[in-house]
Amino acid sequence: MRYMVVIERGETSWGAHVPDLPGCVAVGETREEVLQLIREAIEFHIQSLKEDGLPLPPPSSEGEFVEVGVA
Repeated sequence: MRYMVVIERGETSWGAHVPDLPGCVAVGETREEVLQLIREAIEFHIQSLKEDGLPLPPPSSEGEFVEVGVA
């Protein structure tokens, strides 16, 4: 499965979350670290859903960059 991940840079760290998997988040010191941690978090999240007999949410989120003029 391939889920969209939103990555955000904070003042002192990086954060990531998965819109299709509520509660699936990660925080790391670098972009590379947060990507590795969110991969692990997704795997753990999916494993937990399976163990609990819950359905896996299908990947449905999409991302897009939108350019706007600066006022």
